[in-house]
Amino acid sequence: MFVLFVHGKAESQSTPCGSDPVYRQFDFWLGNWEAFGPKGQKAGDSKISLILDSCIVLEEWTSASLQKNLRFQGKSFNTYNAQTKQWQQTWVDNTGNTTHYLKGRAETNRIIFETLPPSDAQDTTGINRLTFSRLDGDKVRQLGEVSKDNGKTWTTQYDLEYRRKKDPDR
Repeated sequence: MFVLFVHGKAESQSTPCGSDPVYRQFDFWLGNWEAFGPKGQKAGDSKISLILDSCIVLEEWTSASLQKNLRFQGKSFNTYNAQTKQWQQTWVDNTGNTTHYLKGRAETNRIIFETLPPSDAQDTTGINRLTFSRLDGDKVRQLGEVSKDNGKTWTTQYDLEYRRKKDPDR
């Protein structure tokens, strides 16, 4: 009879995202938020949580107002890819849209995501960039930009300030 006991090793491998600090670089975004545009108008609500043994930062977004008779909702799945050594985000929403940000890096109090350049020279969608910046413990800025010239210049698509919702139990 052959019995293999690897309790210690199996346990450390079962939660690699919880013990490796690189996976915690985006934790500043965790919480319940209200998002506001540059003129102070409320854009939506967002709940950011950890799922799948702390490997994924999950965003659950709901717009504040109806757009074309639809309350816009979406989710983003954000993770550090240990193979590519980059952050990645996949965004999906209730209009059938999916966006893959396959390039991402962490800087001090900031995560920057980019889509890959279009493979088709006729494609005019360009490169999308998302920058999440920690402003303080209760505010995060999300800046969405697009480049139509392969990253030489960028145009702002939206600029949101996330404000942490007050905990009613405090």
